[in-house]
Amino acid sequence: MYSLEDAIVAFSAGKFVLIHDDKGRENEVDMVIAAEFVTPEHVGIMRRDAGGLICTAITNEVALKLGLMYMHDILEHMSTTAPMLSKIASSKAPYGDRPAFSISVNHRDTYTGITDYDRALTINKIADVCKNINSDGPERFSNSFRAPGHVPILIASKGLLDDRIGHTELCVYLAQVSGLIHSVVMCEMLDLNTHRALTIDEAKKYAKENNILILEGSQLTNYAKAV
Repeated sequence: MYSLEDAIVAFSAGKFVLIHDDKGRENEVDMVIAAEFVTPEHVGIMRRDAGGLICTAITNEVALKLGLMYMHDILEHMSTTAPMLSKIASSKAPYGDRPAFSISVNHRDTYTGITDYDRALTINKIADVCKNINSDGPERFSNSFRAPGHVPILIASKGLLDDRIGHTELCVYLAQVSGLIHSVVMCEMLDLNTHRALTIDEAKKYAKENNILILEGSQLTNYAKAV
């Protein structure tokens, strides 16, 4: 593992960082990069080398200003006319959390929305909305995106690491302490041989071979407690 200080330097320079959450939680490693730096090449690397779901995470404060809700809350609201949805929405993951998913979007300047180019554009524009959230960000969002799309939006918990220690919160917190726009892109690393999540040992090997820094989630949570 590398120091958090080294990871902040790399992350601030637009490089990937790998983050392992915890053996007692998902026990997964996510490939993470700040949304403002994402290019089609970055999306291609995540798609090829990580293989999980490429998502964009934002803060709870931004979500509130955009009027975005967690998907489980949306489903609960809809359950008044479709009762089955209430049972689906109330279900938790085996590790105890409710998912951070909100809606998925495409920027209106994309075509299908799924190509590396299209997803990078959507991600960049989400970062732009977050940057301008206190001015015309909400207007840009409502006028420039359509849903559903191919970039799932994750909403970090209101208290970040005080409320939830998922990859969403860990990654958004890394963006905050790096002094960047509070919007990150993350993708779970999967193993083509076992067809399961990539182990931490294999992730360390990948990190070394590709000159990418890797962190334990506890490095971020310990830092958050200390400051």
